Amino acid sequence: MTTADVSVRVAWADDAPAIAQLQLRTWPETYAGVVPAEAFPSGPEAVEQAAALWHASLTRPADARHRALVALEHNRVVGFAVTGPASDPDCDPVSDAELAELTVDPAERGRGHGSRLLQAAADTMRADRFSRAVLWAVAADDGLRRFLTDAGWATDGAHRELGLDDEGTTTVKQVRLHTSLG
Repeated sequence: MTTADVSVRVAWADDAPAIAQLQLRTWPETYAGVVPAEAFPSGPEAVEQAAALWHASLTRPADARHRALVALEHNRVVGFAVTGPASDPDCDPVSDAELAELTVDPAERGRGHGSRLLQAAADTMRADRFSRAVLWAVAADDGLRRFLTDAGWATDGAHRELGLDDEGTTTVKQVRLHTSLG
């Protein structure tokens, strides 16, 4: 019997280029209809810059509870999640965590990577003694919201609009979801 070689683990500094490539590749889809595709950084130089930022955050996290996890298939990064203390003014950074990023390669969705990644992120946040988790989702991302609500998350009524450029002409509406980690 053949089994798939899939797993989730803590991200290593060596994963920085793969995470950067995945992030830059998925942004146009995540923000489709909100941000023009040409507004996103692309090309080898953009990947190198993003990889350097990821390498720095993986080797020198801002807080001991900032974590990055990667979903793997045959040792290839197919998704990643980032957790840490929640920074919203109405959250308690001691008890409230934020799932700051949950990304799975669009070509790899529907194969369990997102569920494994979400479960590992929840386990990590619990291990860091958080009792609740929040996540900001693009309001128009029905797929992500459905995935999270099917996993027990719910909207908490909070919403925001982020400016993505200096002029304030490109904005993204987000809703916050939350779940108990108890």
